[in-house]
Amino acid sequence: MFSKRRPDVPTGFFEVEAAGLRWLRVPEGVSVAAVVSVAPDEIVLERVAQRQPTHSAAARFGRRLAVTHDAGAAMFGSPPTGWSGDGFIADLPLSLRPTQRWGEFYAEQRVLPYARQSARSGSLSSSGLDLIETLAERLASGEFDDAAPPARIHGDLWAGNVLFSGDSATLIDPAAHGGHRITDLAMLELFGLPYLSEALAAYADASQWLPSGWRDLIGLHQLHPLLVHAALFGGSYGEQAVRVARRY
Repeated sequence: MFSKRRPDVPTGFFEVEAAGLRWLRVPEGVSVAAVVSVAPDEIVLERVAQRQPTHSAAARFGRRLAVTHDAGAAMFGSPPTGWSGDGFIADLPLSLRPTQRWGEFYAEQRVLPYARQSARSGSLSSSGLDLIETLAERLASGEFDDAAPPARIHGDLWAGNVLFSGDSATLIDPAAHGGHRITDLAMLELFGLPYLSEALAAYADASQWLPSGWRDLIGLHQLHPLLVHAALFGGSYGEQAVRVARRY
């Protein structure tokens, strides 16, 4: 067993994590760490037996991630089944308000709150905030929307939350919600994954919902995690977010 215990967490911190882990477990999808028990100050999971990543395991992970995503969600921003209210990404609040259109959801619940928090803390310049707010207007207008239905996404899928095990990988520590498929792929690329190219190629082969030119949109979906890091850690993350926003 593996236990995470923190007496200082906000209400619902571990409960929404447990709901997300259970929601992400779908037949033929990516393996997800099993929840043994959850309490307000602790979550206990089955321990994952890790192995060295391989080309084939990364490819299987990519294919199975497409299946997980295709299990779907009711709307963009929908919380995992069994949970109502907002969630968390790292130690920051994460809005989970169901929305019909992805661009509106992404602008209002993923980009602007963290950009404004970063500006208040000095991690993002006023000119940088202006640029990001202009991009958010384009997002909210639907300019970047496509026909793909809401996906069942992990929401914080950096390499540290992908544990290679068996012939594929196992997911931990989600910020699960209804979102866009590219969001999880963008997070994998932003912070690196062993044999990433194999995972992405296998995912693209298995998915029917990736829009044409999806690789050119990776940066747009990296804007949110960059702003989260700017809000949490400062440093150069705010400048990286501005460079990304300028591209779009």
